[in-house]
Amino acid sequence: MEETKERKIVVAVDESEESMEALSWSLDNLFPYGSNNTLILLYVKPPLPVYSSLDAAVTGDPVAALMKYEHELVESVMARSRNVYQDFESDIKIERRVGRGDAKEVICNAVQKLRADMLVIGTHDYGFFKRALLGSVSEYCAKRVKCPVIIVKKQPQDN
Repeated sequence: MEETKERKIVVAVDESEESMEALSWSLDNLFPYGSNNTLILLYVKPPLPVYSSLDAAVTGDPVAALMKYEHELVESVMARSRNVYQDFESDIKIERRVGRGDAKEVICNAVQKLRADMLVIGTHDYGFFKRALLGSVSEYCAKRVKCPVIIVKKQPQDN
């Protein structure tokens, strides 16, 4: 019997339902039972804001409060991800990675550094004007990474 090549599949996760939908889609479609694929969950923390010493004198230690909040947010996102994959039938190898910076840049750099075979990312499916103002992480990554990119749209809820 022919052994399949191990693939590294990066799934970008964040606080959104769209990213959990992308994770769920990945598990259903890219991790058949008995596969030796590795799921890499990638969460990107935003860059730290710049504070002056005056801010710290007035409000206490905002950096410490922000770091605590960041840690709790990372734990929350990874726990939500765990809820999605914990009941999955296949025995999957899972790695958790956390980066910091502009999400689109960090995701593209991580995919390259990890030599990922595929990137799966959810989309908020913004309209033209909102996308023009905010930019689209999924579109940016699709244009720049060298591996295949799957952009998963959130499925509408049945009433």
